[in-house]
Amino acid sequence: MKFGYSEACLAHDTGGRHPETPDRLRAIRELLARKHGVEYVEADPASRAAVEAVHDPDYVAEFREFCESGGGNWDPDTVAVEATWEAALRSAGLAQWSAETALDGVDGRETPFSIGRPPGHHAVGDDAMGFCFFNNAAVAARHVIDSRSVSRVAIFDWDVHHGNGTQDIFYDVGDVFYASVHEEGLYPGTGEVGESGTDAGEGTTLNVPLPAGAGDPEYRDAVDEVVAPALREFDPGLVLVSAGFDAHRHDPISRMRVSTDGYGMLTARVRDLADEIGAALGFVLEGGYGLDTLSESVAEVHETFDGRRPVAPDGEANEDVRELIDEIRTDHPALND
Repeated sequence: MKFGYSEACLAHDTGGRHPETPDRLRAIRELLARKHGVEYVEADPASRAAVEAVHDPDYVAEFREFCESGGGNWDPDTVAVEATWEAALRSAGLAQWSAETALDGVDGRETPFSIGRPPGHHAVGDDAMGFCFFNNAAVAARHVIDSRSVSRVAIFDWDVHHGNGTQDIFYDVGDVFYASVHEEGLYPGTGEVGESGTDAGEGTTLNVPLPAGAGDPEYRDAVDEVVAPALREFDPGLVLVSAGFDAHRHDPISRMRVSTDGYGMLTARVRDLADEIGAALGFVLEGGYGLDTLSESVAEVHETFDGRRPVAPDGEANEDVRELIDEIRTDHPALND
């Protein structure tokens, strides 16, 4: 794969006890150094205009002033220093690079994956939250719709937390489809089945809130029976994966049971779906807070594109998840036109 990366993202210093640290990127880079076919690209930072296409200009100005004054705790979870402004622009710019590179036809073993930080999917239009300041995937999606020959973008978010910010930004528009498979009830408490979009965006939000303890078979069925059919119907020109790895069974801040092999399985399914519908495909890093499991899972994504055949999950999805999937298939507007 081609990995978008910038040293500027390491300067976003959240402190010694914060789970979202520069060591996340260092761990990924250290493990990838042992892998074949890894290439790094440094992209330009996102412009202020690109950020303001999805974020309120007053919020953007306030965030910049906050960083210039030395930063601090924006909220109990979300920390900034002076360098966070540049890191956030770089992280958003790397997401733009992933989207643009994919649309340029770069795929297969060179499929783009931006590994910037801070992450983005909790940042709403007018506020930072959940470790996130700019919504990287949203900036990238809006940027390519506005500047390239793509009219529809789908964002598939497999982070264990619901991407409330991405949902919020695109909830009432029809050119971006947001699909999230996440742990029910976990921070930030959004992402219920009934949240499916309004106005021009009716039916373009799809949430699959899995119960705690869900693992590879449950994620497999959610993708095969809910996410994939919805994206086929939407027919995007680009699929961006908001790739968080905190649903891993050994991640310290979730209760899910996805294995490292499970991330290879998810990768292969998304790749095959994008090929089937003729969509470009790019990845954008979100969460993942166990350094070993994060780096191993990112490496699994890379190796899947490098020719490794993913291990098929054993067993069937549990009954509660089967009932949830049946409910979504029956009731969601995107699956019942």
